[in-house]
Amino acid sequence: MHRITLLGKPGCHLCADAREIIARVAGELGVPWEEVDINSSDELRERYWEMIPVTLIDGVQHDFWRVSEDRLRAALAA
Repeated sequence: MHRITLLGKPGCHLCADAREIIARVAGELGVPWEEVDINSSDELRERYWEMIPVTLIDGVQHDFWRVSEDRLRAALAA
């Protein structure tokens, strides 16, 4: 089973958009997901700061800045 991780930060409007899409798709497909504040880790902040929100599937970067619902669904079907 896949797992989605959304890397973001509080007050980020693109993160809110990504959260909405991920929650909808994950809920429909029964895929677990979590949201991680990029400020919780120096490593995450240094690696992804200019790309948030970042979507990971099974720990591998899938998207950044914007989440494509169609692309997310296709990746989870694989």
